Amino acid sequence: MRRTLYGPDHEAFRESAREFVTRNVAPVEEKLIEQRYIDREIWLEAGKNGFLGLEVPEEYGGSGAGDYRFNAVLAEELSRSSAALASSFGIHADVCAPYLVQLTTEEQKQRWLPKFCTGEMLTAIGMTEPSGGSDLAALKTTAVRDGDDWIINGSKTFITNGFNADLVIVAARTSPEKKAKGITLFAVETGMAGFERGRKLDKVGQPESDTAELFFENVRVPSENIIGEIDRGFIHMMEMLPQERVGAAVANISHAAPILEETIAYAKERKAFGQPIGSLQWNKFLLADLVTRVEVTQAYVDQCIEAHAEGKLSAVDAAKAKWWTAQVQNEVLDHCVQLHGGYGFMNEYRAARAWKDARVTKIWAGSNEIMKELIGRDLGL
Repeated sequence: MRRTLYGPDHEAFRESAREFVTRNVAPVEEKLIEQRYIDREIWLEAGKNGFLGLEVPEEYGGSGAGDYRFNAVLAEELSRSSAALASSFGIHADVCAPYLVQLTTEEQKQRWLPKFCTGEMLTAIGMTEPSGGSDLAALKTTAVRDGDDWIINGSKTFITNGFNADLVIVAARTSPEKKAKGITLFAVETGMAGFERGRKLDKVGQPESDTAELFFENVRVPSENIIGEIDRGFIHMMEMLPQERVGAAVANISHAAPILEETIAYAKERKAFGQPIGSLQWNKFLLADLVTRVEVTQAYVDQCIEAHAEGKLSAVDAAKAKWWTAQVQNEVLDHCVQLHGGYGFMNEYRAARAWKDARVTKIWAGSNEIMKELIGRDLGL
């Protein structure tokens, strides 16, 4: 079905994004998988092409696009390459950017945003903790005032870009007695004493994205590094989560769709019992089901993108998009592996790598179970 979401400017931007991936990522895919991080040179090239500053005003080095559809186009093109590429770039340019643009002072903008846009400063966000998972209100990392500074102690885990990030937005408890209403966001920068990275985590999928544990032992952070308002960090995070979740939805369905296209092509060529496997009725009906599922899901995601571009996307609708796309993505890719037969279990095939890469999407950005809880509460249940 023809999509009506994007105009000529978006499609021209898409061509640029696709060319970037073709020139800078495709030739080194295996290297990125082996080393488990994206080279800084790729980030710098992305900065030169204007892919990192879509949300950043021009006076700070960004393009000030003012249209979330450009973010979505970039996520779609990165996802066609790999889920890990979309994840790493998404955390920096789509998730962290609104915090650094909307919640910062003029001095902070001048200090951070130019390098954010060029790729000289890579960012991550430290929400998840070893004991907390999706329960952001239960975080244990603390920040205690000491004169004009704050002393941070605690740890974070499963942090995308965490190993190589130059600045991490860290959620810490500043007023324990206020529970969820006592959390503040801090910019913790590389080189601050007591800020240490653990190992690059050995994940089931998405090896190209560096994911790390972060440790804070008496890290002294100046008040000038507070992001947003003191004790309003939880509210700030809740306000930003719809964009993270619609971004996840965009990436999820855009990741599955090209693998399904490749599987259909494979089903036309691969023969069994004297005929292409795609012509066998079970496989034919299955592929008809999968194509319909992807296209119907894409239509809902497009509506969410449009709503968010207009500032009208609700947290509940974003939750619906996030969990549903993750579910469809995983179901589609599992069938793609099955249709490839034994070859589908080989890492040299994109279907196998995509299948592994997709599993985490039902967990991160708030687990699918949490998404259903949010939707259920909205129903008055």
